[in-house]
Amino acid sequence: MSAEASVKTASADSPIHEVLAERWSPYAFRDKPVSQDELRSLFEAARWAPSSYNEQPWRYVVATRDDRAQFERLLSCLVEGNQAWAKHVPVLALGIVSLKFAKNGKDNRAAVHDLGLAAGNLVVEATARGLRVHQMIGILPDKAREVFGIPEGYEAWTGIAIGYEGDPATLPDNLKQRDLTPRQRKPLKEFVFTGKWGNPAPFLAKR
Repeated sequence: MSAEASVKTASADSPIHEVLAERWSPYAFRDKPVSQDELRSLFEAARWAPSSYNEQPWRYVVATRDDRAQFERLLSCLVEGNQAWAKHVPVLALGIVSLKFAKNGKDNRAAVHDLGLAAGNLVVEATARGLRVHQMIGILPDKAREVFGIPEGYEAWTGIAIGYEGDPATLPDNLKQRDLTPRQRKPLKEFVFTGKWGNPAPFLAKR
């Protein structure tokens, strides 16, 4: 494990799986292709995520740098700040969600949640394979609809960068610092409650 990766390993207050501890989202990626076999496995992991009524509301548009024209089309659907670093990533994707149930056309309140579950599966599978994933909310949904012909009822929700961890020294100073800063999270007592809002769950108290 590199020095940078060790800085990013989660300092968990309770034991968690090492894949979860090692997962993080870099801005720096190596100029190394991701194999088709690896990509198939990542999206196979997403395929097996749970979803409300097994609706599976997620869809993906994927582009790799070895198809420069398709890659540039997808890159154009990211906001300018994300394009600056994502243009060096070997694989880009858009996470797209169907906002209505296919069986009855009613609003699916779980759809975005389920897209997140699929993304979580993909990220864990990627980490287990030595890959890194950086997800982005900074995309241009209307541009994505135009460029890729996304039909009504579906919406591009996230951007996804996939590749191998790179050298932070290649980044601008503001992004370099983000890649080198240790990860931090809120303590459990701030978001796991029992009885009433803001009252920490009793199992959080260590004995």
